[in-house]
Amino acid sequence: MTSEPFVVVGGDAAGLSAASKCRREAPDRDVIVFEKGRWISYAHCGQPYFIAGRVEQLTDLLSLSPEEAAERGIDLRRGHEVLSVDPDDQLVRVQDAASGRVFDQPYGDLLIGTGGRATSGPFDVSGLDGVFTLHGLDDAAAIDAYIADPDGYDRSRLGDGPVDAERVEHNRTQPAPQTAAIVGAGYVGVEMAEALADRGLNVHLFQRSSHILPPFGESVADRVEPHLESKGVSVHTAAPVNRLIGDDDGRLRAVETPLGDIDAELAIVGVGIVPNTELVQGTAIEYGPGGAIRTDEYGRTTLPNVFAAGDVATARHAVTGEDVWVPLGLTANRAGRAIGATVAGAPMPVGEVAGTAVLKAFDLECGRCGIIDTEEARAAGFDPVSVTIDAGSRSGYYPGNAKTTVTLVGDRETERLLGGSIVGADRAAIRIDTVATALEADLTVPEVERLDLAYAPPFSPVWDPILVAAKVLAGKL
Repeated sequence: MTSEPFVVVGGDAAGLSAASKCRREAPDRDVIVFEKGRWISYAHCGQPYFIAGRVEQLTDLLSLSPEEAAERGIDLRRGHEVLSVDPDDQLVRVQDAASGRVFDQPYGDLLIGTGGRATSGPFDVSGLDGVFTLHGLDDAAAIDAYIADPDGYDRSRLGDGPVDAERVEHNRTQPAPQTAAIVGAGYVGVEMAEALADRGLNVHLFQRSSHILPPFGESVADRVEPHLESKGVSVHTAAPVNRLIGDDDGRLRAVETPLGDIDAELAIVGVGIVPNTELVQGTAIEYGPGGAIRTDEYGRTTLPNVFAAGDVATARHAVTGEDVWVPLGLTANRAGRAIGATVAGAPMPVGEVAGTAVLKAFDLECGRCGIIDTEEARAAGFDPVSVTIDAGSRSGYYPGNAKTTVTLVGDRETERLLGGSIVGADRAAIRIDTVATALEADLTVPEVERLDLAYAPPFSPVWDPILVAAKVLAGKL
């Protein structure tokens, strides 16, 4: 094994999972983690719930502290930005933010775990007060401070983490908004619609396409849209936001849409993320879908001894076998852990992905997995057949039974299950794990229909909603 250290760029899910696993499996191997910022290892997905007030302190979202990283034997260096990679000499060029010093660090193996960053599309999110993206704890802290009444802001909600205090103070002093516009009705958009409504704001949710939550499909959107409206969120589909309009004081006043100008004193721009690949520009590394770094089944890039994982890297799709870019939390943690084992001398595949995701929209739970869109399935070479059914979540006579809508998609020729979605108010989201498991096992729709799923009246009807959908789809196939 090389005497040079395992160098990790990025101190979040993929990076620290890899560093921790490598240290456990190869305790004599030096592991250095360079993190550009001050925050490490935090729950991105928990940020809307902090803003909503359901998470008491910002630092409750931290998974691993710098002190705990040190206890694991990890040489963690925050405030250190990796500027470039020299794959020929196996060096990374690093700048220390505190001193400005630039130095070269040799590596034996290198992991790029730099994640992604929120894109603001055509909007200048820095030019107006009240306009935000949400992709980091400093963003969450700033939004929380902006929403609060200036005289009633509770600083203890920040905890004792390395928050950008100047940014928080600036936003705290702004007048509390009454109306909000959310640009983009994907994961972040819908979760933030609920969070802001919980904080008492009048919320408008804008989506460019004809329905919200595009990755979940129309059957989910058809139930979530009216549910959001019933909770006071104004949902605008086929309604792109063209421009953010400020007042004379440099503060957001309204958004320009095809429906006219709509008042908004707060805007969350949630139009997507892009992978952070700048440090490997100029190298011979290959890129894949979404501009992410292409990796193989062990997370290796096309550069020798260089791995990539998390939101910056591609993965292999469990249904199509093709490279895809699916920036989700489990994907990053799982790939990082596998790469840590591989670097330590015990090769472990990073695993395939099926885009399995769940989402809470007030009282509704949503889940999706695999290929749901029939046009996407055809483009992948399948002949898709889709069904959507409604079934009860429990036995009909048992309290709490709720309508659960399931969509399943199968391939006509092979009868293979391709994907599915689910929405309902009673433990609907967790049922998508049955679909995810079936996809990983390459089960056919008839095989899914015959699964021996658990039954008892408080938990499920005799025919679980997934089984009902599989039964109907099998007949249609």
